[in-house]
Amino acid sequence: MKTLFLASLAFTAIAASSSADTVTFDNFKTGATPPGWTATQTGSGSAKWSVEKDDSAPSKPNVLKQSGQATFPVCIKNDTNLKDGFVEVKFKPVAGKEDQAGGVIWRVQDANNYYISRANALEDNVTIYHTINGKRVAFKSINTKVTSGAWHTLRVDFAGNKFIVTFDGNKVIDATDESFANAGKVGVWTKADSVTEFDNFTYGAK
Repeated sequence: MKTLFLASLAFTAIAASSSADTVTFDNFKTGATPPGWTATQTGSGSAKWSVEKDDSAPSKPNVLKQSGQATFPVCIKNDTNLKDGFVEVKFKPVAGKEDQAGGVIWRVQDANNYYISRANALEDNVTIYHTINGKRVAFKSINTKVTSGAWHTLRVDFAGNKFIVTFDGNKVIDATDESFANAGKVGVWTKADSVTEFDNFTYGAK
């Protein structure tokens, strides 16, 4: 009996450590910001975040779409607070002359302070940055094909000062940084005139 009890405890611990939440945006009203999210930006401009229908969505019918223009549009999940864990999203770069980028943010302290990793279809690369007081600084990047008009999956696993970025199932970046050690919120990110759609936003603690 004791062995069964200990095994049950171990299973419970594993389940807790690997628990995740997914937002599909499918039950939200279209044409509006999803409830429970802060739709804003880092820097100047006017970001426009809204739930919209897209027949190509990985989970139909809705997506979260950014169609405004700002320095760095961000949309933050309000009820999150992760120190070590992961964040993952499916995204589709739709349009943009200056940028066609989609990214995830984590350990978000506010709209001006967070970690971010993004993929850019105009530059064909994936990069990881810290944004401190609104200033974004890259600390690792890799060139890889990012197709415009196609759905991609971007994931970051984070523990302490270590970060692993996975793009379309392939590990592309292994990096370290000391900028933000405390827990914070998670969310999604774009840049400039990027029109980008997001779906299946998944996150969890480790």
